[in-house]
Order: sequence, then structure tokens, then C-alpha cells
Amino acid sequence: MSEHERDLVSPEAALDDHAVEGALRPRTLDEFVGQDRVREQLALVLRSAQQRGRAPDHILMSGGPGLGKTTLAMIIAAELGAPLRITSGPAIERSGDLAAVLSTLREGEVLFLDEIHRMARPAEEMLYVAMEDFRVDVVVGKGPGATAIPLDIAPFTLVGATTRAGMLPAPLRDRFGFVAHMDFYRPEELEVILRRSAGLLGARLEDDAAAEIARRSRGTPRIANRLLRRVRDYAQVRGDGRLTLESARAALDLYEVDNEGLDRLDRAVLDALLRRFRGGPVGLSTLAVSVGEEPETVEVVAEPFLVRSGFIARTPRGRVATPQAWAHMGLTPPPDAAFGAAALFDTDEEP
Repeated sequence: MSEHERDLVSPEAALDDHAVEGALRPRTLDEFVGQDRVREQLALVLRSAQQRGRAPDHILMSGGPGLGKTTLAMIIAAELGAPLRITSGPAIERSGDLAAVLSTLREGEVLFLDEIHRMARPAEEMLYVAMEDFRVDVVVGKGPGATAIPLDIAPFTLVGATTRAGMLPAPLRDRFGFVAHMDFYRPEELEVILRRSAGLLGARLEDDAAAEIARRSRGTPRIANRLLRRVRDYAQVRGDGRLTLESARAALDLYEVDNEGLDRLDRAVLDALLRRFRGGPVGLSTLAVSVGEEPETVEVVAEPFLVRSGFIARTPRGRVATPQAWAHMGLTPPPDAAFGAAALFDTDEEP
């Protein structure tokens, strides 16, 4: 399948998402929809820091792509009335890269470090000291004659974001005073987001169309806004400009996003698992070859949503289709089909 088709329901930001997302992002905590518990906790952290006249504790946000971590980082800076510096883990390849960023921060500035789990290990160790003591040790020279020169930096607030919290080393994770986990959104929350986005885009979105788009958006605002734009395009070119239930269904069917939010790759994985392997169990590599994709693509792109939605179970013996998968694909499972719950404890290990 083409990269453009996959981008439609991918939670990762596509090239054309950045400019549009900037216009659609909420600016304050009051405007932010969803994540009620995180929003309430974060408001308390920020308000108390403001009352004390000090920078708030460092903040770590974890959760899947497209759930609002970058938006919340921008809101944190706006609520504090502080400048925001944005960088990412892959951009910090050496400790010197991090030292260059930290040494130019102003007092109270917010540093947003996206994909913090991908930062280089030497930079990670430098960050420990910077977060705790607001100091960086700059190493001058090499070998036995090298010396570390301590350099004080201005107090700042680090906002880290990660899609893989388990990859963060414990010493780094423990230095965050507030850790927030971002959950997937309920359809009714996505409807509120869609209506707000439609208003900002100047689109006339009807309530039943909003519900239809929200249902197919995988619980992710980024995907919801992307599907909204495609429905708007369809209504503009092939309709009267109004985003109705009929235009929403026709547009999403055209882009092959089904009622559950599955796209062509998702359905290809399910089809292969059900038809070729009788529901499994089957290994990841074998399943990937059967759909003409790399194992990493199936594991990282398609599988998380299929598992979260209850279509596939991951077992010690491989991937297994659930009764829900058979029903969604309109197929009847064979009598000997191994469903997820039964196969979960069926291992090759000796008892």
C-alpha cells in the first residue's frame, strides 16, 4: 500500500499535518478536550508553582503518537507565561548538543524534549545533573588529562514526551516530579474536537457526521482531524460543501477506512491470519511475509491497534485471531480455531 494511504490512519505526524495542527491546537488548559485527570493534575502543578514563584517540577508525558503531548507542552509554557524551546531525542546525538541547548536557556524557560527515550546515553547522563542541580559538566580535553568544568545553568522546566516509557532508564524517570499517561480518547471527546476543528476550518459539520468520523478515528485526535480534512475535501468537490453523514461515509469508504477504523493493511493482516492460517497461532515474520510487508511494519504500524481493539491476541506461540476478528471480516471460524483466550496459556514449554 502507498505511504499516502497509510498516513491517513497513522498516528504519526505526516508532512502536511504540522501546519494544520498548529492552527487547530488549543492554547489553554480550558480549551484542551479530554485527558480530564491529567488536565486537572497538571493545572494543580502549574498553579502551585506560580503561587510559589518558582519553576514547576519536571514533567514527563507518555502515550501513543497523536494524543496531544506536544500540545500540552505548548500549553504548559503558555500557562506559565514562559518561552518554549523545542527539540527531540534523535537530535541530541552527543552530550555537547545537549550542553549547547541547556546553556542558552533563560530562567523559567520550558524545554520540550520529544521522543526523550531516543536520546544518546552520554547526553542522558548529563541531563541527570542538569535536572537535579541545574548544572552541566563540560569536559575539556581527552584521555587522562581531561577535566570537567561545572557550568551553572538557569533553572528551567523540562517537559519530556515518550511513546515508550518502558525504554526510559529508571534514574531518568525518577527525576520527573510529575508523570502523566495519555489515554486514547472516547468517541464523544473526539466529536467535541472535530466540531471545534471544523469551526476553525470554516467547515459545516453535522453532528451525525462528527460521530461517524470520531468512530473511525482510532481514539486519536490527530487521525480525527486528518479524516475531517478528507471528508471536507470530498464534500467540497462532490457535494454542496456540507459535511453530512452521507458525505462522511462516502469519503471514508473511498479512502478505505472501515467502520472500526481499519485500513487496507489492517484488513490484509486479518485476512491473511484468518484465511491462510485459520486464525493462528502464527509467527510475526510469517504473517508479515504473507502480506508483503516487513515484520517491523506489521508489529509497529498495524498490530498495536488490532490488539487494542480486540482483533488479535499476542500469545507465546504467535498471533491469534479473536472471535471479534472473524465477525468483523464476515467469516465463520473453523471448529478447531484457536482463539486468543484459549491459546494464551498454550505454550511450547514443558509444564
